[in-house]
Amino acid sequence: MKIDHDSDKPLHIQAEEILRQLIEDEEYKNGKLLPNEVELSEQLRISRNTLRQAINKLVFEGLLVRKKGLGTKVARKGIVSGVQNWLSFSQEMKMLGIEIRNFELHICFRRPTDEIASFFNLPAGTDTRCVVLERVRGKKEYPFVYFVSYFNPTIQMTGEENFIRPLYEILEEQYHIVVKTSKEEISARLAGESIAEKLEIDASDPILIRKRFVYDENDVPVEYNIGYYRADSFRYTIEAKR
Repeated sequence: MKIDHDSDKPLHIQAEEILRQLIEDEEYKNGKLLPNEVELSEQLRISRNTLRQAINKLVFEGLLVRKKGLGTKVARKGIVSGVQNWLSFSQEMKMLGIEIRNFELHICFRRPTDEIASFFNLPAGTDTRCVVLERVRGKKEYPFVYFVSYFNPTIQMTGEENFIRPLYEILEEQYHIVVKTSKEEISARLAGESIAEKLEIDASDPILIRKRFVYDENDVPVEYNIGYYRADSFRYTIEAKR
């Protein structure tokens, strides 16, 4: 790492180029903190303000992330999703070449909330129970999403299904249900204690909440799904054409 103080190129641009090289280094990609600002500015023989200018640019681009009290590290590459030709989670990850691991998998029968009952056209306060599938999923190194799926009780799922398999493959092969439409709602909030524990983040870290309302070919509601995503591991894109 060396800056040419005799160059016409501004010092902060040279510092930015050096940081971009560090970002590609395997040890920093794997989570090692960058040298602190005092140490790095001394190594490069530039002021902390000049160095901070370069760091701020890369933070803005989403390549670096600052953790208060810890330091600066390379941001994990986010999972990118969008609205065109929606896919199941397993299909999305396969398309991106990401091997998925289940960190937790729980199945239970639970009464739906009034909102979920309304989605399935059930009366409010119903005693009918839905099969509920909860999964914490991610890369082999760390989890990045916690899913909670409620299924329409008219499907008569048993809870004994092999949920290691792709979900919509199970629905199609065992219950002859072909999902067609997904409507989504996206929101954000702080993780809170329970979600943070599952995603191995701090309670004060941000998460993205993605609700999916899934229908079959006849517009019959099939699945009410909530996904809680680590904000540092997921990016949602929307393309609109006029």
